[in-house]
Amino acid sequence: MYRLNQNETPLFDALMEYVDRDTLPFHVPGHKKGIGADEQFKKFMGDNPFKIDVTVFKLVDSFHHPTGVIKKAQELAADAYGADASFFSVNGTSGAIQAMIMSVVGSSDKIIVPRNVHKSITGGIILSGAIPVYMQPELDKKIGVAHGVSPETVEETLKNNPDAKAVLIINPTYYGVSTDIEKIAGIVHEYDIPLIVDEAHGPHLNFNSRLPMSAMEAGADICAQSTHKIIGSLTQSSMLQVNSKRVNPSRVKQLINLLHTTSPSYILMASLDCARRQIALHGQELLEKTIDLCNYVRSEVNKIPGLYCFGEEVLNGFGAYAFDPTKITITCRDLGITGYDLDMILSNKYHIQMELSDLYNILAVGSFGDTRDGMDKLLKALEEISSEYYGKGSKKTDFIDIPSIPEQVQIPREAFNSVNTAVEIKKSVGMISGEFLMAYPPGIPVLCPGERITQEIVDYVEKLKNTGLYVQGTEDPEVEYIKVVREEDAVHITVD
Repeated sequence: MYRLNQNETPLFDALMEYVDRDTLPFHVPGHKKGIGADEQFKKFMGDNPFKIDVTVFKLVDSFHHPTGVIKKAQELAADAYGADASFFSVNGTSGAIQAMIMSVVGSSDKIIVPRNVHKSITGGIILSGAIPVYMQPELDKKIGVAHGVSPETVEETLKNNPDAKAVLIINPTYYGVSTDIEKIAGIVHEYDIPLIVDEAHGPHLNFNSRLPMSAMEAGADICAQSTHKIIGSLTQSSMLQVNSKRVNPSRVKQLINLLHTTSPSYILMASLDCARRQIALHGQELLEKTIDLCNYVRSEVNKIPGLYCFGEEVLNGFGAYAFDPTKITITCRDLGITGYDLDMILSNKYHIQMELSDLYNILAVGSFGDTRDGMDKLLKALEEISSEYYGKGSKKTDFIDIPSIPEQVQIPREAFNSVNTAVEIKKSVGMISGEFLMAYPPGIPVLCPGERITQEIVDYVEKLKNTGLYVQGTEDPEVEYIKVVREEDAVHITVD
């Protein structure tokens, strides 16, 4: 199955050799193996993390110019994922996504993207100077979430924009739903342009046949993965996988270097090295247990009055083609409370912290680290909450329609860098936004820099705020004001 010995962890082994040598450090960081660290922090952390918190030298290799153990660790990752090249990211998947985008588009190039993208994608578009062409994802009004974009939507958008330089899709969504990525790859490649994939929530897909097809398996050209989200690496550690026919790995590496610190964390990189070994060698059986446990929870939630946890029944062959059962989305509309309300009850009363909440749902992310006891604790809490709320209030209103994609007046980078003036959001209708507006998590933009603000958007943001959901992106933390571009500055840089 693999070309290389996936039992190896070259970077982690080198760090262990450094520790075993009892090396005297005259290098940064200044805590010098923890001797100079704050005592209370060190007491909590223990000594070991400090011992492998090192800087660049020959034994442990260089992140920016790998020739030794980091190079070997990345080759093992590429082998595990079936990629031509693999790159570590210690700037999260956001940094990997931005490098991915900038490797395929530049100033004034068109890039086709779904509207329900994470803010890091829009950030990458701003950094590149590209022009986004948005596709509307398929919306599920029963549960109030956006799924993927359909192959038909991708095909139609490419027909209307044959000069596009790349297409980006999400595989899978935050809620675990995938589109027909293999069919989309075929459509995109007919135009001989790369398909790039935000696979933040799919670093585990390669390793069990009960999961949706991964980007690399489907023939995508490059994908960014949040290794830390599902697999056991540490937060902020991710990978970028490359198939090199349409994407130049050397260019990708240049951009990763440009966007990354020159003092990368060896602790984070070692966690990637070991997480890759774990998933490559034991992913099949670990994922079997995880999937079975999550399906058990899904079945039990659907027995609780007022709650609904979707599964494969939402698949319709369009934007919802395959489903990742490790994602547990619990819809609570029939309880008469919002997802945010349920999230806060679980957190404050039961000390159970969910991944996210939106107007209608909460999301639990299943992984190797979950146990039957933990899942039963969640189910017991949900049963108690159901007893308290079901039948005692009004069912929450049907899906609040997401505002239409507004007119794009300026290239996002130009609007973001323009001279901006702060105005009250309620008085901003008709003006050009110089900032983002998004519900977070998962950070899907309602408004991007360079777009015309509409009354529909203003009303939608007010509804989100009134329900207690996070709305962010503006410089004003209360989201009462938004920075807008002066109209006279936008006249000469409008987008066709």
